[in-house]
Amino acid sequence: MHVLIIGGTGIISTFVVEACLEHSMNLTVMNRGNDVTALPKGVRHLRGDIRDASASTDLLENQFFDAVIQFVAFTQQDVERDIRMFKGKTKQYIFISSASAYQKPPKAYPITENTPLENPYWSYSRNKIACEQFLQTVTDIPVTIVRPSHTYNNTMIMAMVARWGFEYAHLKRIIEGKPVIVAGEGTSLWTLTHGSDFARSFVPLIGNQAAYGEAFHITSEKVYTWDSLTHITADALGVKADIVHIPTEVITSIMPEMTGPLLGDKTWSAVFDNTKIRTLSPTYTSRVGYEDVVSAVIKHYQDHTELHKVSDPFETLYDRLIAKVH
Repeated sequence: MHVLIIGGTGIISTFVVEACLEHSMNLTVMNRGNDVTALPKGVRHLRGDIRDASASTDLLENQFFDAVIQFVAFTQQDVERDIRMFKGKTKQYIFISSASAYQKPPKAYPITENTPLENPYWSYSRNKIACEQFLQTVTDIPVTIVRPSHTYNNTMIMAMVARWGFEYAHLKRIIEGKPVIVAGEGTSLWTLTHGSDFARSFVPLIGNQAAYGEAFHITSEKVYTWDSLTHITADALGVKADIVHIPTEVITSIMPEMTGPLLGDKTWSAVFDNTKIRTLSPTYTSRVGYEDVVSAVIKHYQDHTELHKVSDPFETLYDRLIAKVH
């Protein structure tokens, strides 16, 4: 089976590449080539930017794939371009959406694939919803939609309140004994899915006609509170976590950038029913927990001091929030 992955070096797609190779698939990865050293042997690489439709069409001329897996489409325009580009070139188009697209706040648990898609708080999620709504109208190519939920690897710090790209500040605060913020009471339930579990569960959908025209979420059954995730990190560092609980509305009033990540995602419990993916995926797994990898995460940051980035403006707001409730 000849499979094209668009992306291939991200948190999820890296594991999917490895899983495809383990299943002896003929694998091509298309990306801009910024980090091709991450691609294992046996992968054919096409250097190209999928956003450049004209150049990509030329690059893919006279090529056919049993499945195309799209990891880097974020807007309806992206998937519209893909459908035009891959018409007649593939038997299946797999779009990686997001479980953050589900109704916020949820009205029922556990979350299933029938839970409405509705997120008024986060443009990222609304864009994914728009992608899905368009793809549900497509008749030219069989489409499969997959919704991951907070998928991670062995380098990711679990921080509820952090600026994107500056997550190390959360680790630094814990190390230095400074207070760290958890939204709400710290008791909402949160599902984490290690990339290796996602990939094992995902691969049986590739080329599977029973997955055509269907949507699946693929999540772990490892469920935590944000308090417990903070304590797991602190325990691995050999220190105690000083957690400060602040209402989400107070946080977003001072940090508007957190509205999407909190009200659009992490504030609400996220517990999923994985029955649907289990019916098609005999290799579904939920093996890895954050407690299994947190030491590797810490070592990654110890070994890569260039990642020790802190946003001073964000930290100023962070300390202002703590002072507001103390």
